[in-house]
Amino acid sequence: MRTSIAERLIRQTGHDVGWWNEKIQAQHGVGDEASLRAWLTEQEVTGYQQMLLVMETFGYPQFLLASATELVDGQYADREALRPILDAVLAAASGLGEVEVQARKTYTTLLTPRRTFAAVRPTTKSRVDLGLRLDGVAPGGRLLDGRNTAGGSVNLRLPLATVDDLDDEAIDLLGRAYQANT
Repeated sequence: MRTSIAERLIRQTGHDVGWWNEKIQAQHGVGDEASLRAWLTEQEVTGYQQMLLVMETFGYPQFLLASATELVDGQYADREALRPILDAVLAAASGLGEVEVQARKTYTTLLTPRRTFAAVRPTTKSRVDLGLRLDGVAPGGRLLDGRNTAGGSVNLRLPLATVDDLDDEAIDLLGRAYQANT
């Protein structure tokens, strides 16, 4: 995630994180987060790029310093029986085309080169939700409202209690989400 935000920073400003860190260190009056954010806004650095530079200056939260393996292990620490569902979803997604997997603190996202198309979240101790981004598709049947599944990047969710729930229909929906977001 840090890498993709750093790349966005270069695209947005023409300068990398190191350049910005030097510029921030040279600034006077940027001694707290609020003043740094105000100064970065004046420099037209906003959003995730601003968040990255604030963390570069004042420190990263522990979960952002964790490896992908540590994050996923943490997601399933008290629900190990659900981990095979994540593994099955990742295996199915690997056959769709170019897929980037990003581990977060509470869920794992799947991205096309364009944007997020799915997410896997161990929602309860007995269920994983497969979030899907299928714009224009309303909840119905097995598909439930998924807007709260993965930080707003998906709109539908498919509850999965076992690997067998990742059936042909679920894999087809995953493929549709991939195609719709490439």
